[in-house]
Amino acid sequence: MDRKPTLFHAPHSRSGAVRILLEELGADYDLHVLNLKQHETRAPGYLAVNPMGKVPAILHDGILVTEQPAVFIYLADLYPEAGLAPALDDPLRGAYLRWLVFYGASFEPALIDRALKREPAPPSLCPYGDYDTVLDTLTAQLRGGPWLLGERFSAADVLWGSALGWTTAFKLVPELPEIMAYVERVTSRPAAQRATAADAELAAAQA
Repeated sequence: MDRKPTLFHAPHSRSGAVRILLEELGADYDLHVLNLKQHETRAPGYLAVNPMGKVPAILHDGILVTEQPAVFIYLADLYPEAGLAPALDDPLRGAYLRWLVFYGASFEPALIDRALKREPAPPSLCPYGDYDTVLDTLTAQLRGGPWLLGERFSAADVLWGSALGWTTAFKLVPELPEIMAYVERVTSRPAAQRATAADAELAAAQA
């Protein structure tokens, strides 16, 4: 099976974390670059890839995957030799999946409600409970560090390190010491540095 995926990607978007992951995995990959300023993710051609008009999406060996946590799970499992995904029989697998899915299922909904000053839905309907509990749950896990799985770095750290980088930069998440130290650990890694520099060049070319 050909392991070379294509990443549908726009600089300064959520797909940037996937590019970092691909670098961490040592993957050979293609980029299908989209320009958010030109609304290319809303064009019919891309809506055929992802009707939500969002990046990231990946295409691998005829298989299309959308939704950021799903993309992370798929890619990390595609390159097991990189060691960024605990195996199915690894006791850490459950926590690994929990933190990847917690990002999309709880953190982002809570974050957007807070950013837009919207009241969360009633507890019986709200998917995440409340913002403060989401943040407290995350920071408690980070304090056990250095990584979300303790001593083991995983794809979950790539997702969360990238996300906490931009959410603290935009003042959507408080710059707590445990959060900022974690962001520094993730973003200072060579793979993150390579991907970030390449994305800066892409963004400049689209300006």
